[in-house]
Amino acid sequence: MREMIEIIARGVCVRAGKILLCHSKGACNTYLPGGHVELREKAKESLRREIEEELGANVTVGRFLGAVEHTFLQKGEWHCEINLVFELDVHGIDPSSAPDSREDYIEFLWTSLSEIQNSKLEPSILCKLLTSWLEHKEGPERWATTYNSDL
Repeated sequence: MREMIEIIARGVCVRAGKILLCHSKGACNTYLPGGHVELREKAKESLRREIEEELGANVTVGRFLGAVEHTFLQKGEWHCEINLVFELDVHGIDPSSAPDSREDYIEFLWTSLSEIQNSKLEPSILCKLLTSWLEHKEGPERWATTYNSDL
């Protein structure tokens, strides 16, 4: 088994008090839209490319909001990822209906920011951090971790 840390660029798209989330079909958890940062690719460019591939929409990637180190068990294997989170504007989507995915394995949905605790968002620490990150240009902690050194 090859152990590695994945770098993921994720976007926070908020419209009319709702946040755009993504999930794998058949899964109960959700996550922020985005994807892997490729070798020699800037994180903002990765996010732009991933969203354009997944939604077929033009996007504007905004300011860096923060980062979350995340470890989790999936199908019996441990994974570690660093999530780089940016503001995101996806042009031409409306929070009154879920946008169509161009990828067979994922779906998009809108969730009220006030109800994000019920969305099963991973990493779950983002439920606490997102509002603070969005409201404050400076100040709040911009790094979080779910890493448990006792594992």
